[in-house]
Amino acid sequence: MVMIGARIVGAAVLALVVASCAETPPPKKAARPSVRINDNPYPSTYVRYPGVPTLIRGATLYDGEGGRIDDASLLIADGTVQAVGGPEVTAPAGAVVIEAAGKWVTPGIIDVHSHLGDYPSPGVESHSDGNEGTAPARPDVWAEHSVWPQDPGFSRALANGGVTTLQILPGSANLFGGRSVVLKNVYARTVQGMKFPAAPYGLKMACGENPKRVYGGKGGPATRMGNVATTRATWIKAQEYKRKWDRYDAVGGDIPVRDLAMDTLRNVLAGKIRVHNHCYRADEMAIMIDMSREFGYKIAAFHHAVEAYKIADLLAKEGICAAMWADWYGFKMEAYDAIQENIPFVDKAGGCAIVHSDDANGIQRLNQEAAKALANGRRAGHVISDASAWRWLGINPARALGIDDRTGSLKVGKMADVVLWNGDPFSVYTRPERVWVDGALLYDASNPRRRPVSDFELGQPGEGDVK
Repeated sequence: MVMIGARIVGAAVLALVVASCAETPPPKKAARPSVRINDNPYPSTYVRYPGVPTLIRGATLYDGEGGRIDDASLLIADGTVQAVGGPEVTAPAGAVVIEAAGKWVTPGIIDVHSHLGDYPSPGVESHSDGNEGTAPARPDVWAEHSVWPQDPGFSRALANGGVTTLQILPGSANLFGGRSVVLKNVYARTVQGMKFPAAPYGLKMACGENPKRVYGGKGGPATRMGNVATTRATWIKAQEYKRKWDRYDAVGGDIPVRDLAMDTLRNVLAGKIRVHNHCYRADEMAIMIDMSREFGYKIAAFHHAVEAYKIADLLAKEGICAAMWADWYGFKMEAYDAIQENIPFVDKAGGCAIVHSDDANGIQRLNQEAAKALANGRRAGHVISDASAWRWLGINPARALGIDDRTGSLKVGKMADVVLWNGDPFSVYTRPERVWVDGALLYDASNPRRRPVSDFELGQPGEGDVK
């Protein structure tokens, strides 16, 4: 009887417990986030200029990815490349046909490192807006918020240099200089009207002499080891900031405090913003690669990179581009150990070699800079074709910027960013004859009215001149 009673009592208690549990409401789920960070508060408003179907035929064509077609035909319409081939490519009814025998056609040049608009012409103090030299880490600033769309340098780069796309970067005074922006080389009333649609943002970082020179007497890092320590400490803050916002985005709760600088770095860590690192010396580039592994981000390109030839194999292995000059060197100690074969040696190692300007005049002759590097490489025994060398101005900078699916080469479906040169583009005597951006003819050397002129220059002496 006791056992039976015990079983009866136990069953009754169990029933009461089950009933009690059934009546207990389930725990409340955490509130979903009510605040979302807008990663694109200054969106592109770019609208391509109108164009007409155009067939260029009879030219020598470099496709920007290493290919060459002799007696080529290129058809562009509706803003894109419609056909690439030989004489079999025909023009639709009403198309403009350009007979281009003896001339060359290439994709528009992409300059991965420019400060046009941030350091515009006239080059006066009131226009000097590229370096926020108030603290060594300023990832909160955005280069586009300094860009002056009326800079006459944009039209010079287009008409004299065949540059159709360019990345505008903050300067290199800071370890974290801020966000870069990719622009289509067209005039617009606002910088948003120039922004390359959906191009990833970049983050300008810097190593070496510039940051320690600027901040050594201001309480900031005064040595290279100080540079590295400050940069690492900033990434540690960014990781913690990312953890807080990632947790909030997932489960809600208290809203983390916004920090514009950390917003940028959070997006770098998330793979949304590409790192462009000003770095001259090979040893410092290797340190920055280690740092990128430590904190979990990817370096898109080292800029200036005068010692890239020393670690060309490492850069190729890591998939990091090197943006370089043909022969600038010696203007400071970290630029001393440069060689004229730097670009072709990076190329020979299988790396992503890029010719860049960092200069309002140099951007007008990047084709000549590439020609110098090509000649120096050949003298050193690197056998490379002219068409392959055009990758340094075409698909390689497009890859570094994350826009190679849309521009950088003359492939069907890509943007019709095109230059028709009046001769061999690797000749010092050659100039752009016509330039198209998204299929719109924006420059024609034979038509003075078809020349982009900045609003700033309208009404000035020599209006419309392109020098």
